[in-house]
Amino acid sequence: MGSFVLKLAVLALLSCASLATDVSYDGRAIKINGERRVLLSGSIHYPRSTPELWPDLIQKAREGGLDAIETYVFWNAHEPRRREYDFEDRLDLVRFIKTVQEAGLYAVLRIGPYVCAEWNYGGFPVWLHQMPGMVIRTDNEMFKNEMQNFTTLIVDMMKQEQLFASQGGPIILAQIENEYGNVQKYYGEAGKKYLQWCATMAESFDIGIPWIMCQQADAPVPMINTCNGWYCDNFTPTNPNTPKMWTENWTGWFKAWGENDPHRRAEDVAFAVARFFQTGGVFQNYYMYHGGTNFGRTAGGPYISTTYDYDAPLDEYGHLNQPKWGHLKQLHAVIKSMERVLTHGDNVTTDMGNGVASTVYTEEGSCVAFLSNVNTTTDATITFNGNQYLVPAWSVSILPDCSEEVYNTAKVSTQTSVKVKQPNMAEDQPEQLKWVWRPERLAEVLKGWAGRDSFTASRLIDQITVTGDASDYLWYMTPVRIEKSDPIFNNEVTLRVNSSGHVLHAFFNGKFVGSQYGPAYGKYDFVFEAPIHITQETNYLALLSATVGLANYNAAFDMFLTGIAGGPVQLIADGKVVKDLSNNNWTYKVGLDGEDEKLHSDESDHKWHSKNLPVNRKMSWYRTTFKAPLGLEPVVVNLQTMGKGEAWVNGRSIGRFWSNFSSALEGCGECDYRGSYNPDKCAIECGQPTQTWYHVPRSFLKTDDNILTLFEEFGGNPTGVSFQTVTVGTACGSVPEGGLLELSCSGGRSISKIEFASFGDVTGSCGSYVKGACESEEAMAPVQESCLGKTSCSIEASEANLGASNCGLGVNKRLVVHAVC
Repeated sequence: MGSFVLKLAVLALLSCASLATDVSYDGRAIKINGERRVLLSGSIHYPRSTPELWPDLIQKAREGGLDAIETYVFWNAHEPRRREYDFEDRLDLVRFIKTVQEAGLYAVLRIGPYVCAEWNYGGFPVWLHQMPGMVIRTDNEMFKNEMQNFTTLIVDMMKQEQLFASQGGPIILAQIENEYGNVQKYYGEAGKKYLQWCATMAESFDIGIPWIMCQQADAPVPMINTCNGWYCDNFTPTNPNTPKMWTENWTGWFKAWGENDPHRRAEDVAFAVARFFQTGGVFQNYYMYHGGTNFGRTAGGPYISTTYDYDAPLDEYGHLNQPKWGHLKQLHAVIKSMERVLTHGDNVTTDMGNGVASTVYTEEGSCVAFLSNVNTTTDATITFNGNQYLVPAWSVSILPDCSEEVYNTAKVSTQTSVKVKQPNMAEDQPEQLKWVWRPERLAEVLKGWAGRDSFTASRLIDQITVTGDASDYLWYMTPVRIEKSDPIFNNEVTLRVNSSGHVLHAFFNGKFVGSQYGPAYGKYDFVFEAPIHITQETNYLALLSATVGLANYNAAFDMFLTGIAGGPVQLIADGKVVKDLSNNNWTYKVGLDGEDEKLHSDESDHKWHSKNLPVNRKMSWYRTTFKAPLGLEPVVVNLQTMGKGEAWVNGRSIGRFWSNFSSALEGCGECDYRGSYNPDKCAIECGQPTQTWYHVPRSFLKTDDNILTLFEEFGGNPTGVSFQTVTVGTACGSVPEGGLLELSCSGGRSISKIEFASFGDVTGSCGSYVKGACESEEAMAPVQESCLGKTSCSIEASEANLGASNCGLGVNKRLVVHAVC
């Protein structure tokens, strides 16, 4: 019997060995089973979506031409309390990696475990901050022990599930640390020792695949240094024996409360990718390919919004972000067709002046060429191999045979989609939701009584230290004793509070005296001042401090202060400090009464008020029931009429809302994709609330009644809240003569109307097309025949299909269609 079991074990090992993928590298490329590869990857973060959505997102990534999915591993999500782990539901990392494998894609596992990622505290558990003697990301034994414990846990989990390529799994690359080179100088020699320790630890796991370190010019051998940024064409690995890799091609940028909505044009992203491969790049990853949603309190920053759309090729809800998704898909196909030549061929770059250059790769009779024009204003006519090519400013033309231009980064021929919101048409759903409410109980804390879990200290303590980030909220309470003989007794003075951010609400003798918050992303400190009236010998000051995500980036970001750390808190009269309360006995209470009572839970049986619904009332809880919207399209809730707080659906947090925080009126306008990108360059939605729509995954919903719970901090009007669905409402396409125009709707919807169709010298853009001087008079009928009533359609732009255009020689004819879904 023992011999039989041994044979089975040997057979199992031989089977794993036969399925194993050999991953190695040289100075030209990552090699899969000995073959140099061009690899295209995209970041999708498993906690920013749901397991039910993972297969669709990953399949769309594959259809978009990707080879791999890249993800961080989020330490604080998996180990929220020391040695207590969570790998369930959205945190099921194994399930996510297996979903990638089932789609036939590779995986890149960026363990970190520091992630940055606009994620709360950069992915570090806040309990690290509370350990005496802890210093993160440096040669600190306590930190290294904790980091190694978690990294080992993840590596062992992947090994146990046979998920590394060396075991037959999809993981072809792993990352240790993350962008440490950006902050290493701050840590001095201890930083260098820590970096070497990271590399040694990673190698000790013997996982049989390469390790990478992004933004790390001095990455210890055999770590591979990689590039992050909007452009990485000028990046050169410091080790000539490692390939040129781009781990983060920023497809857009994150959105912060009070900031404009960043937008990056498809032409510029494609330009950056083409330039990278022109200059010898072989591995490129989009950050993000699908950004998703910062559910719960996971957004960092501080002041990072709940949406993490990132203007990625797949939008927050999983829709194709067109034209970006389609334009890049076309580019991927061209790049992959040249894989052999790019990874094996010799290359020569010729500078033609004024930002124009040609790069030619040749290998065993094959020839591919890139014609680039990095001039930001002037188009170029390039003579190459005896032919002339028009290369627009800030673009790259690709010639897979060194003759025919098959792709130009500035010439977009894929569909443009315009999303619309549809009302909730569920049966028996009232036009306006019916609400009940509860006040946040304040009476006791406003008198200085905080309950059993409170404590007292004669100083003002950093908020993170007290709360451990168990809540956004911390009460600072102290009695203020004034003798009747004091001149300020029965007089008005000014309360002054120096806050390290992010939000402050002040109460004196049970009355609200004012609120204030940091004015903008990156500017969280402020001085709060408000008049108060001293009317009794013992007065009660209660300050509610609120965080809006914790810092996630910079050297020593774990030491950044929050709340009223150190103050001072003072009383001012006639411009002078008459009483400093900073060293009073302060009582601390973590969180809200409603959090303690779990009012957000769908099982909460606490009494709610059904009459006299208040609006614009601070510190209030609201609850309603609603039906799930019909269909399969993504669901959103409109919280535009609310102020600031958090929202839960059926007890699951869909994130913070701050609907009354609007961006500046300036900074938006016409967007010229030409020239280096920055987040302010092509901003949109100026003067609008940062975010009004909040994603409610359908997996959060029940088939019968659902519960929405809101905590409102500043004051809002819940009667304006509504649930809707997001769908493609308009699909526009434009292709040159000879091209194939493809249009599609989403969610099973079909094309219901052709608003515009013309084959000729059309001008304008989606929604505002203008017919030119010449066109076919017959184009509308064949377009309607091909598209009406269908979820997708394709039409070849030719006179044979669309009729004679009657355009003269030299006129660039296009087929342009505006369809309604």
